[in-house]
Amino acid sequence: QLQLVESGGGLVQPGGSLRLACAASGFTLDYYQIGWFRQAPGKEREGVSCISAGGSTNYADSVKGRFTISRDNAKNTVFLQMNSLKPEDTAVYSCAAFRMAYKGSYYYKTLKVDAYDYWGRGTQVTVSS
Repeated sequence: QLQLVESGGGLVQPGGSLRLACAASGFTLDYYQIGWFRQAPGKEREGVSCISAGGSTNYADSVKGRFTISRDNAKNTVFLQMNSLKPEDTAVYSCAAFRMAYKGSYYYKTLKVDAYDYWGRGTQVTVSS
């Protein structure tokens, strides 16, 4: 059974940092593009960052220079390092995946929600003083 589980969320002050992890079970992340998404109360889910199977990355303009996505295939885990956090970063953060062999040519480095097939339940990130 394919499963993604996020961890690392919490409460942090503005300017602080958090590192989120997305651990996969039931499948090998090597062949998948992984995306991080977030949804704030009353807002639509939006793409934050993604990393292709080959390690190429993409970021939303709102997080460029502050967030870094990486993957550790040996641990079957993708990370999102979030620095210089702002109150507007407060949201539930979820990771998602799709197999690149099936969709890679069209959805390569996409942050579109609809492209991703497998989703975790999310972890809450709250940035507040």
